[in-house]
Amino acid sequence: MSNTITENSVYIGTTDEFLERVGRTVVIEGQSLAIFKTAEKIYALEDCSPHPKGGPLNEGIVSGHYVYDPLYDWKIDMRDGCVQAPDEGQVRTFPVLVEENKIYVTMR
Repeated sequence: MSNTITENSVYIGTTDEFLERVGRTVVIEGQSLAIFKTAEKIYALEDCSPHPKGGPLNEGIVSGHYVYDPLYDWKIDMRDGCVQAPDEGQVRTFPVLVEENKIYVTMR
């Protein structure tokens, strides 16, 4: 994971534009991402539940570095996208860089 802005980094807004613990959808290159801001960090995840029936993650409940799937209550670690036991699965995550209050997501 890079700590610098690259040609794959996309500006999505300023830190003031995102509310803490409230998900927001951002579409980059046709990909819907769920963006979550906590007191410590900003996370970017694919805005699709890893549950077999799918669904959006942007409406999930945030607690620490976890988001709870709004439809199935699966606990997902926003650092790596892994669903916590007893459930299984993983959602794609994207590196986020904050530089001078500006937020950039690096698409892979």
